[in-house]
Amino acid sequence: MATSNANAVPHHIAIVMDGNGRWATRRFLPRIAGHRQGVGALNRCVQACIARGVAVLTVFAFSSENWNRPAEEVSGLLELLGLSLAREVPSLKANGVQLHFVGDRQRLSEKFKAGLAQAEAATAGNERLILNVCFNYGGRWDVAQAARKLSAEGLEITELALDRAMALAHVPDPDLLIRTGGEMRISNFLLWQAAYSELHFSDKLWPDFDDAALDAAIEVFRTRERRFGQTSAQLGSDGKNSTQKAA
Repeated sequence: MATSNANAVPHHIAIVMDGNGRWATRRFLPRIAGHRQGVGALNRCVQACIARGVAVLTVFAFSSENWNRPAEEVSGLLELLGLSLAREVPSLKANGVQLHFVGDRQRLSEKFKAGLAQAEAATAGNERLILNVCFNYGGRWDVAQAARKLSAEGLEITELALDRAMALAHVPDPDLLIRTGGEMRISNFLLWQAAYSELHFSDKLWPDFDDAALDAAIEVFRTRERRFGQTSAQLGSDGKNSTQKAA
């Protein structure tokens, strides 16, 4: 049953971190410089979410389509993630962050996959914030892999079964989905899970996304009436920001 709280903080925030390349280009820097700045913005966002009581943060770090970018940029992104793991995991662990990498790992090297698994294991006991980093992820891939999993197990493909087989089945669906960089699309991100997410588009490029921008998005979320297919009358006069736990 839906509940309401006008002062609600989203339980789960998802973010398309867009604009790193444009941030760098505007400063006559290589695109990878923008991605490095983006790591700093993510660190700040993690701390801001912890401070505001957000339970789950899911970010789109590398899509399954990003392999089509210039080879130099792709290799730079992979190297940056590897360096970030070595540098940031101890801090994430100390701050109570539980880290998950969500996406297709088949294309990654064994060394890279081992690094992801080690980072997840190191933070597995933390409960302050769940951080899902979607890497080599696509919403269509997620639906397809869930269907393949059910088929291989001889299970009927139903909405509930698919939901439980999704790559993000360990967390409720996002309440708020933010995209930075001024684009107004979700670009194959969480297609299944975002069915009832509130959408917020920010003109800020991701490296410039700060606490004030996060607070602005949360404030917009608080003004939304979340009906989940019901009418305002069914929800009553206090229907704004109703939340619904995922099955």
